[in-house]
Amino acid sequence: MPPKSSLPDIPAVTPTTPILSFWGSIKNLTHNKELILEGYHKYKGRAFKVPELFRWHVIVTGPKLVDELRKAPDEMLSFKDAVIEQISMDWTFGPAIMGNPYHIPLIRSNLTRNLVVLFSGVREELMAAFNDAIPPSDDWIAVPALETLMTIVSRTSNRIFVGLPTCRNPDYVDLNIKFTIDAVTTGIMLNMVPAFLRPIVGRLLTSVPKSIERGVKHLGPVIKERYRMVEEYGHDYEGKPNDMLSWLIDEAEGVETGARELVLRILSINFGAIHTSSNSFTHALYRLASNPEWTLTLREEVEQVVKEEGWTKNALQKMHKVDSFLKESQRCDGLGSVSITRLAVQDFTFSDGTFIPKGTFVSAAMMPIHHDEEFYENPEMFNPWRFAEKRSGEGEELKHQLVSTNTEYITFGHGKHACPGRFFAANELKGMLAHVVTTYDVKLEKDGEIPPPSWIAQSLVPNRTGKVLFRKRRD
Repeated sequence: MPPKSSLPDIPAVTPTTPILSFWGSIKNLTHNKELILEGYHKYKGRAFKVPELFRWHVIVTGPKLVDELRKAPDEMLSFKDAVIEQISMDWTFGPAIMGNPYHIPLIRSNLTRNLVVLFSGVREELMAAFNDAIPPSDDWIAVPALETLMTIVSRTSNRIFVGLPTCRNPDYVDLNIKFTIDAVTTGIMLNMVPAFLRPIVGRLLTSVPKSIERGVKHLGPVIKERYRMVEEYGHDYEGKPNDMLSWLIDEAEGVETGARELVLRILSINFGAIHTSSNSFTHALYRLASNPEWTLTLREEVEQVVKEEGWTKNALQKMHKVDSFLKESQRCDGLGSVSITRLAVQDFTFSDGTFIPKGTFVSAAMMPIHHDEEFYENPEMFNPWRFAEKRSGEGEELKHQLVSTNTEYITFGHGKHACPGRFFAANELKGMLAHVVTTYDVKLEKDGEIPPPSWIAQSLVPNRTGKVLFRKRRD
């Protein structure tokens, strides 16, 4: 339980005595949203703390402190160390992934640079994936939303990660989904175990070795053939696949060149793509299905833009309402209550005097910021065109895009550690939404009743069993 003397100068939203703070940490597992909101409204513009099982977690509020948090040097407030500790990386992914995160620059540079040339493949795959999962029908068909979208996201993402035909292999798709779910589950469970027991419990829980073995069956022969081609014809051989696996092979050095290591790297990249994108799109789909008029408005925009631009990445850039719908969904629902999480690896002091000792977690209060009337008019109302309307102002075009971050919108983080894959994710999500509204009509099982999401500590998870009804569009 959090020690009684920990962070005495930072106000808490629960009692700070050892026994009561322990009960507060239990409450935090199921009522984190309420605790973060309470702290935000009590201490807006300052920092407060919430109890976790074995520590206090400091939450900063207000644009000034949020900006200081994102600007803090890595040698003081570390993004990398926070990720490693928060999801028990050594056991959920293995120590090499963040020990040598060479895949992150590839996501930030190669993946983003190639979005234009790779868009046709992404478009082709998401069409095929939707058609296989939800064949257009004249009758309404009930579809389990999250489960189905995880499959579609896995296939679409892996068209760029490993290419055809592997991206369509049902066992390979299932592997990536299962690895993602296992990583999330294992991370949550290990955070409930004292640090000294995690090596023991981690070995019992981890699915990494089995996942690698399963992945090698699919990717091992592909990797072997690509190395053969490089050895025989050089790195720039004719017909070389332009995908993440090729980029990893080009950059890997030493032990990282092995098939097992490359497979684990691909699995880890899939975790980021599948977990965030499928959750985000499920939230958006529930919103879309709650009001059929929104489908018609989006359909009109998509068809007008495609008529002028065709199905291209440039067309997606001009779909302002599609972009706005997804951004508003992330503002209202999002992935959780906090963002820009850092671990203090040295003592750090904010400009207002808030002292953060080494070993303390610090985050920004994302969910309350996104629902603050100081920043958003009628913040509790879902306004799908909110950001499209904002983009019409002079100099406002870029600020309100889905991928743009600032101290008032931090779904993707903010600053140099903002999600490096957000440009790919945004294109994938916009492509999916544009396809849904031009191919299907959608509605909820119970008109207007969005299946309730769940909170697991700081994470907001869309309803895992909720269904959306699809049918072939009728004009």
